[in-house]
Amino acid sequence: MDSSVFFFIFFILLQISLSHSSLILPLTHSLSPTQYNTTHHLLKSTAARSATRFHHHRNRNHRQVSLPLTPGSDYTLSFSLGSQTISLYMDTGSDIVWIPFHPFDCILCEGKYNPISVPNPGPLNLTSATPITCKHRACSAIHSSAPSSDLCAMAKCSLEEIETGDCKSSPCPPFYYAYGDGSFIARLYEDTLSIPMSTPSFNLKKFTFGVAHSALGEPIGVAGFGRGPLSLPAQLARDSPDIGNYFSYCLISHSFDTTHVLRRPSPLILGHRYSGEEKSKNELTMNDNNGVVYSYTPMLENPKHPYFYCVGLEAISMGKRKIQAPNSMKRVDRKGNGGMVVDSGTTFTMLPAKFYDSVVSVFDTRVGAFYKRASEVEDRTGLSPCYYGDANEKFFRNVPQLVLHLGGNSTVVMPRRNYFYEFLENDGKVKRRVGCMMLMNGGAVADEEDPGGPAGLLGNYQQQGFEVVYDLEKKRIGFARRQCASLWDSLN
Repeated sequence: MDSSVFFFIFFILLQISLSHSSLILPLTHSLSPTQYNTTHHLLKSTAARSATRFHHHRNRNHRQVSLPLTPGSDYTLSFSLGSQTISLYMDTGSDIVWIPFHPFDCILCEGKYNPISVPNPGPLNLTSATPITCKHRACSAIHSSAPSSDLCAMAKCSLEEIETGDCKSSPCPPFYYAYGDGSFIARLYEDTLSIPMSTPSFNLKKFTFGVAHSALGEPIGVAGFGRGPLSLPAQLARDSPDIGNYFSYCLISHSFDTTHVLRRPSPLILGHRYSGEEKSKNELTMNDNNGVVYSYTPMLENPKHPYFYCVGLEAISMGKRKIQAPNSMKRVDRKGNGGMVVDSGTTFTMLPAKFYDSVVSVFDTRVGAFYKRASEVEDRTGLSPCYYGDANEKFFRNVPQLVLHLGGNSTVVMPRRNYFYEFLENDGKVKRRVGCMMLMNGGAVADEEDPGGPAGLLGNYQQQGFEVVYDLEKKRIGFARRQCASLWDSLN
């Protein structure tokens, strides 16, 4: 065979192989038993911080990172920058990667995370990283698309250097990001990103990230997976589109019992695992080669918050009752208001006030007919409605099935444990079984005095037990019921 033909065939086979490659990373769920002395305390903290994060999403007037805010709801991943390994929160609600860096001053950060479940929290001291210059496109991206001439002027380049284009060595000016209950200041650097703990190992040169020397309320950095140009998937797609433009995760179900230990990590999969998919009768419902059914819903474009993964929620079924969602949940308007954000960094799902009340009314009609309302538990947990169970029953009966009806005729049938949490309450005198609905009131939708934003949010607790697929090329999000622990085993 002619050598040129041989290398041509080899090149084609190599491209086919690479086009279906994927990286498998472990996501670790962080739960700190040292911070919470009761289940009520943990639930109350998680509910409050879910609400804080959601309202921060809704009230952004400028680009800000939205960070995970509670150790009870965060998932961490690890990779290396240069020669050092760092553990960061994985967050689909933000679009930049940033790390704490020596010297690092963190205000009000004591007790903010569990050191046992965050193996490499930093801060780092990288000697191989190089600063991003004021003329670099990443500098413009982090500064809200400001012209490089303005940024170089901020970097104290001379007028002559700016006019002649010679201001190439001055570093990009620092940037400020604020979030729910904290903030940080950082500069942009680049270095080689390595994922040695993935299967297979992977390296990405000239990876851009923020380096923070000071932060308020956040000692752990973040790996932003949002739709912005500096997110981790976007930078992976620069060199490996098949890996960066398609990712999924499968969150292993956990409880808020601090004695319960998760023995396996949750798989984070970058890239396609299968060589193809088969269309079913519904073009937004797909079967993979292993027969797993994915229900896809289109992503909604948000002109004000383009980094969000927004979808449309058409209705919620509670048992046999189908409750239509308001128009604000179904679409995003020209001002960026509306839609539901799929967010890995917020624990509980948030619904607009009137829609939430309608869902609770139907739920309470079914469950409240059999069980007494536990208003004291609602006050202590921040969740509602809650009920006292029957002492003679191991589980609550008559809890209606919850189904999400998403855009594109997509349906997601929720397992009961994803929206109704049962636990034992001990008030010192008697143990009683308690159950609470795990959806939250997100408040009123945008009005003339409200800067608006998403109308609702799908939290990570409701995503447990599903493989959630982010297909950035086809602009859709898919859901498939999976045994996530088994999936991890099969992938490794």
